[in-house]
Amino acid sequence: MTVRWGLIGASTIAREWVIGAIRATGGEAVSVMSSSAERARSYAAENGIPRHVCDVATLVNDPEVDAVYISTTNELHRDQAIAAARAGKHVLCEKPLAMSLQDAHAMAKAAKDAGVVLATNHHLRNASTHVAMRDAIAAGKIGKPLAARVFHAVYLPAHLQGWRLDKPEAGAGVILDITVHDADTLRFVLGRDPVEVIAFSQAAGMGKGVEDGVMGVMRFEEGILAQFHDAFTTRYAETGFEVHGTEGSLVGRNVMTQRPDGTVTLRNADGEQQLPTNARNLYEIALTSFHAAVAGKGRPSATAEDGIWSLATGLAVVKSAKSGSAVKIETGL
Repeated sequence: MTVRWGLIGASTIAREWVIGAIRATGGEAVSVMSSSAERARSYAAENGIPRHVCDVATLVNDPEVDAVYISTTNELHRDQAIAAARAGKHVLCEKPLAMSLQDAHAMAKAAKDAGVVLATNHHLRNASTHVAMRDAIAAGKIGKPLAARVFHAVYLPAHLQGWRLDKPEAGAGVILDITVHDADTLRFVLGRDPVEVIAFSQAAGMGKGVEDGVMGVMRFEEGILAQFHDAFTTRYAETGFEVHGTEGSLVGRNVMTQRPDGTVTLRNADGEQQLPTNARNLYEIALTSFHAAVAGKGRPSATAEDGIWSLATGLAVVKSAKSGSAVKIETGL
């Protein structure tokens, strides 16, 4: 079956990545919603989308729409996802799922009650570099995992320097934008859940009333420690992901990116070897698994539960950075 998509939010990420991934995996973008009628009209024209609307109810009650992709600002996700689920539409939602765990659980319940798929758009777990790291750890290639490090400090490009820097009520700041990705990728690669975090945030001049940098340490099950550094302010840093164990280390370089880039090196007593990876589009992998889940043939690459875990971790990081003390991660799952 061809999944027909409605876009809730005329966003940059949809234009740059998701519309193409929908089409490349056999889906069809049939409608777009923006609260601005003129933006909806021009966005539809620019992206070859046949219909445009300016309210959620019209889009989710369109019988020609099977699924929705939500990429509005974070405080709008809950009501939009619940409206879509109640209308019988499957939902792929940007991270973080919501602004609170209560809201995220309400979204998951609405989807379950309606019998529709709710997925979180955590693209990084689809990277072949991270899959290679996960597989190597599961195969015992580095022995018992002891520690990890994530370098995810970037420079927020000018065309994205809007609400992310000055609207705390919309979930602005680097933690709910980037640290939630770290949390999900660490869970995926390590195969363990985080239990506690301590963090310090930074206001280095880009954020207006919100943090634009953060460093911290998460403690995972089995005592694994994971450092993380996230920022909007570093023009020349590269990204990376390392996992160190009793018998070896995995070193990923330039892997925390939307592009299918980067390398992973395994270092152990036998020396160094680069693990095989491929350059497949991360969002196409996400849409392939989502379409399969809609057809009842599997599950999305990042579920609602995965989104709840990353949100809970992000909220714990926010709380720790404000309090200066360690915070336990509670999901309510």
